[in-house]
Amino acid sequence: MQLENRKTALAFHAKDDAPEVRREVYKLLIQAEVRFYAVVRNKTALATYVQQQNARDPGYCYRQNEQYDLLVKELFDKLHHMASQVRGCFAKRGTKPGNDALRTALEQAAASFAQRFGFAHPATNEVISSTPPQCVGLQAADDYLWALQRFYERREERYLGLI
Repeated sequence: MQLENRKTALAFHAKDDAPEVRREVYKLLIQAEVRFYAVVRNKTALATYVQQQNARDPGYCYRQNEQYDLLVKELFDKLHHMASQVRGCFAKRGTKPGNDALRTALEQAAASFAQRFGFAHPATNEVISSTPPQCVGLQAADDYLWALQRFYERREERYLGLI
């Protein structure tokens, strides 16, 4: 909790927080009016996909953003029609904000909905990039995602069980 360490004193961050802090954060999240949705990609299947692409096209080069953008599109394909207003806040990745990827994913989700159902859903979209200290929703997403990661990578159910 010391400011000079630039971690929990600025914002909670699941991987940096002590288990006791994490448990208290999960208790707060349970009481909050938060809905969390995620898509999960199997890293072994991803590695197989990349190997197959490399075999087909020796010039193929895996790009992390390719998978990120694909997963964002998949998530919003399933959720876009559920809201009349979509306000998305993406964590800044490196020096590049994720606004374009999110905006494109939302546009593709809207087009997919219109193609499937024959009419456009009248949702409005707002997209911003931020950091966890400025956007509490990013902190909540970090904790939910951390619990999912621990479950899938280490078979630890205790954090997932808390939420």
